[in-house]
Amino acid sequence: MDTLWRFIVNRRHQLLVDSYLHVSAVVQAVLIATALAVLIAVVVYRSPYGSAAATAAAGALLTVPSFALLGLLIPLLGLGVAPTITALVIYSILPVLRNTLVGLDAVDPAIVDAARGVGMNRLRVLARIELPLAWPAILTGMRISTQLAMGILALAAYAKGPGLGNLIFSGLARLGSPNAVPQALVGTVLVVLGALLLDACYLLIGRLTTPRGIRE
Repeated sequence: MDTLWRFIVNRRHQLLVDSYLHVSAVVQAVLIATALAVLIAVVVYRSPYGSAAATAAAGALLTVPSFALLGLLIPLLGLGVAPTITALVIYSILPVLRNTLVGLDAVDPAIVDAARGVGMNRLRVLARIELPLAWPAILTGMRISTQLAMGILALAAYAKGPGLGNLIFSGLARLGSPNAVPQALVGTVLVVLGALLLDACYLLIGRLTTPRGIRE
């Protein structure tokens, strides 16, 4: 425990920087993935075949092992942030896409018909009725994608990506040295704490942005 505490105290600044970079990369990737997923869902949700094809394509991308995907992206994008964020976006699309489709499909057709009956066009119905009602499902997809991305980003040290993965990999590579285990352990715990912090933020956002009638 003394070795662990000394490691945390001596490296506290670097730990804070790595934690911030880890969380920041995940948030950026999930926001990009959410924008893409919602756009795709809006295009295909009225077509059962289109929805199935989009979900299958996103699911197929999710099955690609992270090391393999990074290995394919490195020759195209180099090392560092670019392949890391690209990989995170690819892996984050499916949960948001699937939940958006579920949320849009769950909107009561009677509500849509009533909105069309008072003169709203399809775009206004989508923006003012369907997407707001689907928002809780979209937010749930974002929560799932965030937890997924937090763990995957730790593997991005392979591509010299930002975050806590470099700390974990460095510790595992130096097993047997005095600081190896504390280094890997602290990096892992910080990833878990970051995931819990972001999940709490999502819960707060959901409470602040979802009308009580929809929550209940």
